Amino acid sequence: MRNIYTKSAVVMLAASLFVSSCKKFDDINTNPLAASEEQVQVEYFINNSIIGAQMNPDVAERSFILYWKTAAHQHSVTGFSGGTVSDDWSSAYYNQVSEWLNNANTAIQIAEKQMASGDTRTYLKNLVQVARIWRAYLMSEMSDNFGPIPVNGFNGENPSFNDVKSVYYFILDELKDASGKLDVAISNPAGLDKQDPAYGYNYTKWRKFANSLRMRFAMRLSEVDAVKAKGEFEAAVSSIANVITTKEDMFQVKEKDGWDPLTGVMSRSWNTQLISASFNNACLGLGGIKSADQLGASFQGAIKPADYIGLKFENHFSTKTNDPSAGYWLDGLPNAIDPRAYKAFIIPGDVNNPAFTDNGNDSKNTVRKLVDASGALVKEIDAKNTWNARAAGDWGAKGTMNQVVTYEGTMPRMSKRFRQSRSYRIFFAPWETYFLLAEAAERGWTVPIGGKAAYEAGIALSFKFWDKDWDDAASVYESGNISGFTAAYLTSTSYNRLGTSVNWDHTTEPAATRTMTFKNGYTGAEGTVAVAYPKNDLYKNGTVRNDHMTKILTQKFIASFPWQPLEVWNDQRRLGLPFFENPVIENPLPNLPALTTANYMTSSVSFFPQRLKYPSGLSNSNVAGYNQAKTALGAGGDAPLTPLWWAKKQ
Repeated sequence: MRNIYTKSAVVMLAASLFVSSCKKFDDINTNPLAASEEQVQVEYFINNSIIGAQMNPDVAERSFILYWKTAAHQHSVTGFSGGTVSDDWSSAYYNQVSEWLNNANTAIQIAEKQMASGDTRTYLKNLVQVARIWRAYLMSEMSDNFGPIPVNGFNGENPSFNDVKSVYYFILDELKDASGKLDVAISNPAGLDKQDPAYGYNYTKWRKFANSLRMRFAMRLSEVDAVKAKGEFEAAVSSIANVITTKEDMFQVKEKDGWDPLTGVMSRSWNTQLISASFNNACLGLGGIKSADQLGASFQGAIKPADYIGLKFENHFSTKTNDPSAGYWLDGLPNAIDPRAYKAFIIPGDVNNPAFTDNGNDSKNTVRKLVDASGALVKEIDAKNTWNARAAGDWGAKGTMNQVVTYEGTMPRMSKRFRQSRSYRIFFAPWETYFLLAEAAERGWTVPIGGKAAYEAGIALSFKFWDKDWDDAASVYESGNISGFTAAYLTSTSYNRLGTSVNWDHTTEPAATRTMTFKNGYTGAEGTVAVAYPKNDLYKNGTVRNDHMTKILTQKFIASFPWQPLEVWNDQRRLGLPFFENPVIENPLPNLPALTTANYMTSSVSFFPQRLKYPSGLSNSNVAGYNQAKTALGAGGDAPLTPLWWAKKQ
C-alpha cells in the first residue's frame, strides 16, 4: 500500500513567511517510512489550503468580523472603523494566509516535479492550474489587507516584497494563463472530487471562477490603470458563459459546527453584529416596498408614516457625524424598506422568528434606559418592534447616558442563519458578476450584456438568495420568500435615506433636503425638520447621489451581506462608494486625527481605515523585505491610513 501524507500531516510542511529559511523538501523527508516527493498527493495540499482559508474561529473573529465586516460597515463596531488595529490580530491573519499560500505553492511545485519525473497521471497538470487559480485569489486577499506582498515568497528563503501594481499584474497573468491551460476534457480518478470542497474538481467551474476573479481584479484597477483594467476585463468575459452566473457555479464551501477552519466565520455568539448605520440608511425606503406588505399582523401597529423620522433625544443621541439619521430614535418600524433588511437583521423582540438568535436575557430584553449624568432615570424605552442603527465612534457623555443603542436586545442584529455553521461560505456569487458587468458597461467597456440588464439580473439573484429554497440553512431560518417583490422593486423611484433610488432609468437627483416630522423624545411635542441627504465628497465631489454608478454600488453593498465584506471595503476604498457615514466624534478619535468637530459633515479618505499594518514580527524576521514593503507603500508608510495603489488617495 502506498505511503501518503494525511491531511493533518500536510500542515507540517507549510513554512511561514516569517522564517528566514527552511530545508528543501527532499531534506525533510529522510525518514524511510515517510512519503517521497513522488508519493505525495498533490490534492491534499490544495484541499488543505482551501479549507484553511475558511478561517478557524480565532482568525475569523479577528479578521472576517472585527476587521473586514467593520471596515465594510456591515455591522456597528468602532474598533477598526476608528482606525484602531491590533498587532495580535494582524499577526494571526498574516501567519494563516502565509500558510494557505504555502500549501498552494507546494502543490504546484510537487505536481510539476512529479510530471517532470515521468508521472503519467494526466489530471496532475489540471491540479497545477487549480492551485495557481486558488493561489491568485489568496494573494489578492493578502495584498488587499496589507498592500505589498511577495510574488515569489515560498521558496525557502526570506522573500522580496513587490509593490501592489506588480502583485496585481502577476495575479491577472496567472489567472489568464492557468484558466487557458485547464483541460476540461480530462477525466478524474475516483475519489478525487472529495479533495476539493468547492467544486469537486469540476474544471469547467474552476475556469469560470478564474475568469470571474479576473473580472473582479481588473475592476480593482479601474481608477488607476484604466487601459489595463478594460483589456483584462473584456478578455475575461468575452462570453458570459465563461463566468459565474448561476447558483450552481458559485465558489462556496460548506460550513460545519465545531472549532476548526470549517466552523462558520460568524458563529461566535458574543459578536452581536448589530446593524450598521450605513446598511440601514442604504435600505430605508429603497425600492418602496412597504413594511405592511412584508410583515405579519403583529407588526402592523408599529409601522410609522413615510415622513416620520422618530423621537429626538438631543442629550442622548449624538449628531456629530454625517449620518442623516443621527439624533433620532425611530419608535417603530419604517414605512418602507428594502426587503433584504428584515432578512439580514431581525426586529428587536421578534423572539418567535426562526432566525432570532437567542443569547439569553440580553438578546430578548427590549427595555432599556436613558439616564442623566448622575445615573438617574430620564426615559425608559421599550425597543420591541423598533428599527434603529447606531453610527460607530466616540459618543462621549451622550453614550454613557444612553443604555439603549449598544444593547443587543434593543437593536436589529444579524440573522441566526449565518451563526449556526450550517451555511456555505461564499467567495464569489453570481450577483457580483452582474454588478461588475453593469459597472463595466457604465464605463463604456465592451461586455456581453447591457448595464441595465446586468444590474437588474444582479438584484434578482440577490433577492432569490433570501428565499427559503436557496439552501439548507435558508430553509431552516427564512420565513417566506421575497423574490416576489423583485418586479415592483426594480421599477421604484423612491429614494433611500442617502438619495438613491432603484429604477435604472430614474436618475433624477433628489432635492437637497426632505421635510420630515418628529417628536421631542422628552416632552412629546411634535415638530418638522428638514433632513439633508448626505454629501459624499469622495464621489464626484458630493454632487451626485442617484446616477447609475451609485445605484450599482448601493445594490452591490446590500447584496454582499454578509459574505463579501472584504469586497465592500475594497469598493469603498476604490470609489468612495457606497456612502459610509463618518464615526461619531463627541471626543477626538486618536487614530483618525484628521476627523474633527469642524469637518465631520464632509467625507475624506483620511476618515476611514485603508489597510492593516504589517505584524511586528515581520520587521524582525525580514528587515530587507519589510523595508521594501514600506517603500512601496509610499509617503504614508506602514500605517492604517495609507491608501493602497488602486484606492482613492484624496
